[in-house]
Amino acid sequence: MTVFAAAGVCGAAGSRSDQPGWVAFDGDRITETGVGRPPSGAADLGNAVLAPGFIDLQVNGVGAIDFAAATTLEYADALSALAAQGVTGCCPTICSAPLDAYGAVLARAEGALLAPGADRRPTLLGVHLEGPFLGGAPGAHPTALLRAADPAWLQDLLDRYEGLVRVVTIAPEADPTCEATRLLTSRGVVVAIGHSAASYEDAIAMVDMGASVATHCYNGMGAFHHRAPGVVGAALDDPRLTPTLIADLVHVHPAALRLAAGTKRNVALVTDAIAVAAGSITGLAVHEENGAPRLANGTLAGTSLTMDAALRNMVAIGIELDRVVEMASTIPAEVLGLRDRGRLGPGTRADIVVLDRSTLAVRSTWLAGRQAFAP
Repeated sequence: MTVFAAAGVCGAAGSRSDQPGWVAFDGDRITETGVGRPPSGAADLGNAVLAPGFIDLQVNGVGAIDFAAATTLEYADALSALAAQGVTGCCPTICSAPLDAYGAVLARAEGALLAPGADRRPTLLGVHLEGPFLGGAPGAHPTALLRAADPAWLQDLLDRYEGLVRVVTIAPEADPTCEATRLLTSRGVVVAIGHSAASYEDAIAMVDMGASVATHCYNGMGAFHHRAPGVVGAALDDPRLTPTLIADLVHVHPAALRLAAGTKRNVALVTDAIAVAAGSITGLAVHEENGAPRLANGTLAGTSLTMDAALRNMVAIGIELDRVVEMASTIPAEVLGLRDRGRLGPGTRADIVVLDRSTLAVRSTWLAGRQAFAP
């Protein structure tokens, strides 16, 4: 058995980041947590904070590796790089593409999931399809690729890649009868509302049919208006919707981040990171300008954000660390229905990130009880 003692613990019952605590694990499972003096033989990590590993629900790429085109070896490299951010699980995200392109993309993702050594890297928790069933706020998604939702195509894809597709972002405009939403939720897929200029009422109709997430709230959505709150209003108002947030301090103003984080508990952080070093996304050239990747016309095109940087940004604008860890770990796990991740407690996976208490830099990442990253 291994016991870590630290200056603080997030995500464990009765523990806080501002009081000493400890976490014990045996093999790949946590056996016990506590506050105060640890059991004898504990490894004292000093001025550190222990937290459950981060879960990124929306990450398009890492470095020069775009998940839409990644080989099995590139997946392995990208996932290993994510461990350095404190990420222990993620949903590789595929942007809008022609329908006949998705089979090959999912086949490669499936290969990465089954590859030797996959259990020693952050877990591929399922693929997130962000498009092509999007609406009136496409952002960097090429409008020529956008189309109405196709339930028959989705059914075939889910049959061929059982359990691999975990999240699908759809705009209400692309699924006005909610047939695709009903199909996906009946198959256990998380439906997210995004890239939409739909009304509040149309968004709620989709929630009534099972949609449960709002993809990168504020971004790729019609503007909030007090008489026409739109998707943003639905995301912040309806308790059934979990808004995700991009906390790079470029996509969303700090005041709007604080507003969302303070409005409801179920708010999650995502990076929406792209393979900036590759120089393109969805076939379009991108460059980094003023802290974020952009198309040639200045349109934001994902981020160069990491999960640990998102955490530090949220703390810097005044959100308590324990709350931010909840948004980076616990709530994303809940979105995916994962009960053995996202918190530190008896029986949960020993997915642990060790943060420096002063700088909140990642000191090490532990995946199922094994060290996956150390500087």
